[in-house]
Amino acid sequence: MPVSFSVGSWIVAKVSIPIAGPLDLKGTLAPLRGTFRGDGWWYTARTEDGPATLKVTRTREDLEGEAWGDGAASLLDRLGAIAGLTDDPAGFTTGHGVVSGLHRRNPGLRFGATGDVLANLIVAIVSQKVTGTEASRAISGLRKQFSDPAPGPIPGLRLPPDPERIAVSRYFDFHELHLEKKRADTLIAAARHAARVDSLAQRSSTDAERFLLTLPGVGPWTVAETLVRSHGDPDQVSVGDYHVKNLVVHHLTGRSRGTDEEMLGLLEEFRPHRGRVVRLLHKLGHAPKFGPRSTPRNITRM
Repeated sequence: MPVSFSVGSWIVAKVSIPIAGPLDLKGTLAPLRGTFRGDGWWYTARTEDGPATLKVTRTREDLEGEAWGDGAASLLDRLGAIAGLTDDPAGFTTGHGVVSGLHRRNPGLRFGATGDVLANLIVAIVSQKVTGTEASRAISGLRKQFSDPAPGPIPGLRLPPDPERIAVSRYFDFHELHLEKKRADTLIAAARHAARVDSLAQRSSTDAERFLLTLPGVGPWTVAETLVRSHGDPDQVSVGDYHVKNLVVHHLTGRSRGTDEEMLGLLEEFRPHRGRVVRLLHKLGHAPKFGPRSTPRNITRM
């Protein structure tokens, strides 16, 4: 149970959880879109009890969380899941030489589950079919225009975008944030279903996927990018990603290029751990790159 107390105007809560089994904390938290600092990993969220900021650290035996804001205790209730303690990588076994070797050398690489479905869906929508540079620029703009400073001691940390503000916005509010009309319309539609989307954290990944695919502009890639983080689903595969299909095909066949269909065929034997295999294959590096690199567009000039 979190221990809560007040420091100045902030509600602060702390909790310590014993770590059972190997845990690569940095590798587990890295995909979850928090911020690594010298004193720990920092994450912000809009919880059912209000905004919160979480700092995660560890000792040799314990996982330690400290949180600020009205939602501090609520966010700390998710600490074990966020850090991957509810994931069981030992439950995955395979006779595949390449994959089994990677799995054996990385026993602490787990899948964290933030429980923040809408926040991850928003980032996934913004990241649809653009370069990493374009996505980062748009996400930064969203946080500046549709968010607020996060509670706690770190200046500059901001909460995820406020869905209520997004839901009542129009396309021109997003144009200067480097978002074209298609992604802007998808964001607005998702924000208008905010309560239903966030309630999916209490449902299975399969149920969540089924609902998310009914939202306009949301496809399999966006769903996978959301649920691998919100639910920590180790079977999610980002179909439609420019790089992932080549990564999988290259490391499992030796060929430098592949298709989504080939990737899914190669990964089928690893169900329900296909996403875990993809994450392990990332340890071997990218597939060889050929041709010109994509150039970031400036949406504001269109």
